[in-house]
Amino acid sequence: MPDSRLSDRIFDDDDISPLDPFLLFEEWYAAAQKSEPNDPHAMAVATVDAAGLPDVRMVLMNARDRRGFVFFTNFESRKGEELTAHPKAALVFHWKSLRRQVRARGPVEVVDPSEADAYFATRSRTSQLGAHASRQSRPLDRKADLMAAVEALKTSLPDDEAVARPGHWSGFRIIPLELEFWQDGAFRLHDRVRFTRADSIAPWTRQRLYP
Repeated sequence: MPDSRLSDRIFDDDDISPLDPFLLFEEWYAAAQKSEPNDPHAMAVATVDAAGLPDVRMVLMNARDRRGFVFFTNFESRKGEELTAHPKAALVFHWKSLRRQVRARGPVEVVDPSEADAYFATRSRTSQLGAHASRQSRPLDRKADLMAAVEALKTSLPDDEAVARPGHWSGFRIIPLELEFWQDGAFRLHDRVRFTRADSIAPWTRQRLYP
């Protein structure tokens, strides 16, 4: 397990002062970037549909700061429609190499268009074209149809012409009101600490949980 003074403090019963969970996340995420073989920024995001039936899928965290965790997607996809109708979500990072996970949940907001534009500009040209060509989550008869649509867009745009972000493609920010850190323990005597706050500007409180 990684040796970390901050990580030790969160699980230290003698330290009753709440810590900043965003700082702890940064430390754990830095460790995951060094140890995870694939996509340390992958997270499962859960939403609900109109009937209250949950959906969950893996996405990539593309940005993060003290406001929350951001991922980008087609707003006409199932998750896009569900989050637009019910702007609340839960997420989990699972770093198997470290035997750690981080869970969060809270309200969701759409990122500013400038944020979406800036991230879209960093994507590969083919990925940009794919965002235009894909009718995400809707039936597709053949993979060849999607590839043909991408190729048609490639042909129609000069190589030196920038690909504009499609209007249906942007980002969601999950604003955590709860953040839980889980560390594997021997004999399933795991460490769990949950941070909670009333809203996005309220102070955090900390509580150890039974495993």
